[in-house]
Amino acid sequence: MRGLDHCILGVLAALVALGPCALAVAQDDDDPPAPSIDPPVPGQPASPPMQPAPPARETICDDRIDNDGDGLTDCADADCFGHPHCEAGGREERTNEACSDWIDNDGDGAIDCEDDDCQAPHITVCRGSWQGGVANPGPADAPGAGDVPELSGGMSVEDLIGRGGDVDGERNDYLCSDGIDNDGDGRIDCQDFGCRFDPSVTVCSGAPGIRFSVVAGLSGSLRINETPDIDGDGFSEYSDPIGDVRVQRLQLRALGPIPLIQNSFFLINVRAERSLRLTFATFNIPLGNEGHYLSVNTGSGGLSPGLVVSTAKQPLLDPPFYLFNAFEQANGAALEVGGPITSDNVLRFRVFAMGGSGERTGNVGGVFFRPGEEARNFSYSGGAQLHINAIGFYDRFDTPFLYVPVPLTLAFMAGARFDQRPIERFVAWNAFATFRYSIFAMRAEAYGRYVIDFDGVQQAWNVQFTLLLVPRTLVLAADVGGFFVPVEYDPAVLGPSGGFSSLFRQPVEEFQVRAALHWYYFRNIGLMSLMYSMHMFCVRDTQSAPLASGVFADECRTADATPDANLTEHEIRLETQFRF
Repeated sequence: MRGLDHCILGVLAALVALGPCALAVAQDDDDPPAPSIDPPVPGQPASPPMQPAPPARETICDDRIDNDGDGLTDCADADCFGHPHCEAGGREERTNEACSDWIDNDGDGAIDCEDDDCQAPHITVCRGSWQGGVANPGPADAPGAGDVPELSGGMSVEDLIGRGGDVDGERNDYLCSDGIDNDGDGRIDCQDFGCRFDPSVTVCSGAPGIRFSVVAGLSGSLRINETPDIDGDGFSEYSDPIGDVRVQRLQLRALGPIPLIQNSFFLINVRAERSLRLTFATFNIPLGNEGHYLSVNTGSGGLSPGLVVSTAKQPLLDPPFYLFNAFEQANGAALEVGGPITSDNVLRFRVFAMGGSGERTGNVGGVFFRPGEEARNFSYSGGAQLHINAIGFYDRFDTPFLYVPVPLTLAFMAGARFDQRPIERFVAWNAFATFRYSIFAMRAEAYGRYVIDFDGVQQAWNVQFTLLLVPRTLVLAADVGGFFVPVEYDPAVLGPSGGFSSLFRQPVEEFQVRAALHWYYFRNIGLMSLMYSMHMFCVRDTQSAPLASGVFADECRTADATPDANLTEHEIRLETQFRF
C-alpha cells in the first residue's frame, strides 16, 4: 500500500515539475543570487535583489513545509521516501499528527485516514464533512464538536450514538450532507455521532468528496409451493422443492456532494446482479440555510418510506412489495421540495410532482409506447406529505435495523397523491408510524387507493418488528401484512369481459408473514441472515363477496382458476451481505 501511494505521489510531483518553471536552471543552495542583467540607473533606487529559488529537493522531511515548492509536503514527497522519519512501523497511528503525516506509522499497510485507528472519536483530521461556509462550520467552531465521551469496557464508537448529548437523529447519507443540525443536538453532519460512527453512513468515511459504495449479497434458498386439496384426499398439494443459489443483490452506488454546491448531495444507484441497469438517481440542492431542499430524481420516491430505503437496510431482506405495487407506480422523473415547517424539525413537509409514461419495471425510464398499441394517456402524479417528530427525530431514509440500544423515538407521516396512469386514474393515501426505544423498534404502514375509472378500492398494510437480542451481534426481525380488495370493482364498469388486460391487471390478494435472524459478523455492515417466509396468494371472481379483513378463505377460486389462483409459497433463505 505504501509503495503504491509513494509511486503515485512521485508521478504527481513529476507532473508539477513539468510546469514553466521547470525550464529554469536550478541553482545550488549555497550560490548567491544571480546579478540583475540591467545595471542600476543613477538617481533611482536599486531594485531589490532576486529571491533565491526554492531548493530542488525536499531535504527537511519533518517540518510540515513544502520546502521545494512542488506541492508535496514531507513524506508525501518522493524526495523523502528514503528518509528515516518516513519509515513505516514503530509508532501508533492514533493522533491527529500521526493521521496526517503521510506515514504508515504502525506498519499495517494503511496510511493516515485509510487506517481504522484514525477513525477514533478524538481524531478530527479525518472527518468527512465539507469544511467551509458558516452553514457547515468546521470542528473548531462547532458547538459540542470536541465533546466526545470516553470509551470504557467493551464499548465501541457505535455505542456513543444517542449518548453524550447526541439525539440520534442524523443517521443516513442524506441528512449527513445537508449542512443542517437536523436533530438539534449541536453537532452538524459528520460532527454528529450518528454520521461519524455509524458504518452504514458512507459520506463521512475518509476524506470528503465523491465516493463509491457497493452492496453485495449471496443467497441460497429453498422454496415449496402449496395448493389447496384438489383431489379430495383432505391434504394440501405440495410441489417439489425448488432450490437456488445466486448473487441476490449487487448494488453499485456513486454518491457525495455536487461539485461547487455547498451542502448538496447526489446519489446514483445501479443494480448489476442480473443485468446492468440504473434503478435510482437523485440530486438534492439546498434552498437557503434552514434545511429546505430541492430534489430532482428519477421519480420512484413516493409516499412510502419502505421503498426508498437502501437494499442494505431491509431487515426482511426484501421490501414488502405488496405494499407498493398498486400504489407506487414510478414515473420517468420527479421534482420535490421539502424541509422543516418548524425550526425544531418537529413538523416537516414534502411536495412532489412527477411525470413520464413509464410503468414500474425496476429500471429508470420504465416501459414506453410501442408501435401498434392502443392510445394511452400521459402519466403524471402529484402529492404531498406531512411528517411529525413527536419524540426524537426520524427520517424516511433511516435504517430499520438495530445495532446498539437507541433512545426513544416516535414519529408519524401522512400523505396523499393523485396519479394518472396509462388507462386509469386513482387517488391514494398513506399513513406511517415508527417507534424505537432501547432494543425494540416497530414500524406500521397502511396504503390505500380509489381507482376512479373502475370504481374500486384497494388497500395494503404492513407491521414490522425488530428486537436486538445481543447488541452488535444478533437481531431478530419479523413482519406481517397483505394486500386486499375490500370494495370490488363494479361489474357494470368493467364490462362483460371483466375489463382486465395487460395494462390493467386483475388484483391478486396477498398475505405474508416473515421472520429473519441476523448475525453481525463485521460491525453493522457485514450480515449473515436466515429468513423464513410464508406468502399466500388469492384470485377471486369480480362478482364474489369481499374477503373478511383480507384473510383468505373459501372465496378464492379453485375449480377453474389458474395454477396460482390460490397458492401458498414457503421459502427459507440463507443470505450473506456486505456493504462498503
